[in-house]
Amino acid sequence: MLSLRYRQFYMRKVKYTQSNFYDKLSTIIDEFPRLDDIHPFYGDLLHVLYNKDHYKLALGQINTARNLISKIAKDYVKLLKYGDSLYRCKSLKVAALGPHGKTSSIDPNTRTILICGYPNVGKSSFINKITRADVDVQPYAFTTKSLFVGHTDYKYLRYQVIDTPGILDRPFEDRNIIEMCSITALAHLRAAVLFFLDISGSCGYSIAQQAALFHSIKSLFMNKPLMVVCNKTDLQPIEGISEEDKKLVAGMKDEAMKTVIGQGGEPTDEAGALLTMSTLTEDGVIAVKNAACERLLNQRVELKMKSKKLSDCLNRFHVAMPKPRDQKERPACIPQAVLEARAKQAEADAEKQKRKLERDLENENGGAGVYSASLRKHYLLANEEWKEDVMPEILDGHNVYDFVDPDILERLEELEREEGLRQAEEGDDDFEMDGAELTPEEQAALAEIRKKKSLLIQQHRMKKSTAESRPTVPRKFDKDKEFTSKRMGRQLSALGLDPTKAIDRARSKSRGRKRERSSERGDGIGNDAMDVDDITPNKKQRRSRSLSMQTSRSMSRPRGEFVPGEGYKDKPQKEKAIKMMKKSANKRNKDARRGESDRVIPTLKPKHLFSGKRSTGKTDRR
Repeated sequence: MLSLRYRQFYMRKVKYTQSNFYDKLSTIIDEFPRLDDIHPFYGDLLHVLYNKDHYKLALGQINTARNLISKIAKDYVKLLKYGDSLYRCKSLKVAALGPHGKTSSIDPNTRTILICGYPNVGKSSFINKITRADVDVQPYAFTTKSLFVGHTDYKYLRYQVIDTPGILDRPFEDRNIIEMCSITALAHLRAAVLFFLDISGSCGYSIAQQAALFHSIKSLFMNKPLMVVCNKTDLQPIEGISEEDKKLVAGMKDEAMKTVIGQGGEPTDEAGALLTMSTLTEDGVIAVKNAACERLLNQRVELKMKSKKLSDCLNRFHVAMPKPRDQKERPACIPQAVLEARAKQAEADAEKQKRKLERDLENENGGAGVYSASLRKHYLLANEEWKEDVMPEILDGHNVYDFVDPDILERLEELEREEGLRQAEEGDDDFEMDGAELTPEEQAALAEIRKKKSLLIQQHRMKKSTAESRPTVPRKFDKDKEFTSKRMGRQLSALGLDPTKAIDRARSKSRGRKRERSSERGDGIGNDAMDVDDITPNKKQRRSRSLSMQTSRSMSRPRGEFVPGEGYKDKPQKEKAIKMMKKSANKRNKDARRGESDRVIPTLKPKHLFSGKRSTGKTDRR
């Protein structure tokens, strides 16, 4: 569910806009005089000049518009109150306020390039190519219905480019509002005019019709730099048009040449009057832009040079031209260090130009998509052959780069030297005599030594192992009665030992816990048995006994009983301390059991939500 804050935000926007319109329209209605309150002379004069009925009707329509705005705002506020998503609220806000039109700001005093011509001849495509203006381009006439402004740069100066709607060749009275925008711009703006000409005829108008339009509005080109631009040369080159069309184009070119001569140019400069280009292939687009900017810049410089303001400034300047005192040449003195530095810089530049770039290598080896640049060739390694070695990223479940050490070769050599020393020491310690070189008596003694050594190792292993780690044979696997006390007695008797006490001990261990305790008390076993089987409790048994004794002792006394020496004054103080301890541990235990998904609402009924007069939407909480 959308938060109430977002809905109120859009509701305030709509209400604020409605209040602004309502106040301004109310001011208009209140400031106009009422016909019943003015002098009869002014009333009759108003009727003669304007008409009373029209006056009342106009004020009534303003009043109706004011009421309609209030009604619309009220309806959309009601809809926004129940908007269930952010997108719906935005859409309702746009529908209530209406789309905001993007008005172009035109500066009539800055450097301006004006584009005009028939509809669908490529004016909007041209302005999109040379500026950042995003003018809609469609393959039908009158796509551009108003003036669009873009900006471009030439020689570190900002130029204003204006795209005008298409103009049709018809009488002035029959032109609509769209065409009048272009006519107004041509009449009042001091700009360089680019008259676009579609020589391919794909716009739906022939060259003759476009020439007729040019001659009908050429009076608007007075005192302005004019250039004729032949567009869509990718469909029809200018050399391929008919002779009649060439004559028409030449006539328009002559008119443009008059503006060149009027600016002080030479009559032979025909390149600035007629230009060709194609906005589809971008052939000649930049040349047209540069020519227009250059013509406009020259005209503005000429106008400033002819003004009185410049003559006043020139009177303040004095240009001093030094004269030679004799005919002797005195070349500039350049230090030798500067000459050497220049020579080194020239060599470095030459070497830099000779060095092949990745772009050159890519072009030589098949171009993009075929050539793959190798980043390993820039590695700084001790051996150049190591650059192309394949190094895995993951090996045996570990990241290889976590174990890469820059000093790994030195450490490897140290480890190898240390390993060699250890192997030499172990070779000296583990030296054993070969039995083939000994006499029979010495061989017998060596066999006894080895047997004794193996017995000592076995005894050490038996002492090291505990009763818990020794393997036991379950009864279900001892079906043949191989591991019995009788067999153990026979084996001990064969070794020359008395098996009686060992058999009794094994039988006592196999009995239950109660019998074991009774045997410990002395029921049936004498002191001799205690001497033979010196049963001493291990650490684990002693610890369990002490813990059980402590538990039995602590449970024999109530928890809240007062005992002197515990740090409490009396029994009530001890009970209060125990109560405070439990209370403080309650919150910690509760937090310890709480998970990420647990939701805790400390106050189930907040006072600000459940008290007083509540309006709609105040109790909506999750």
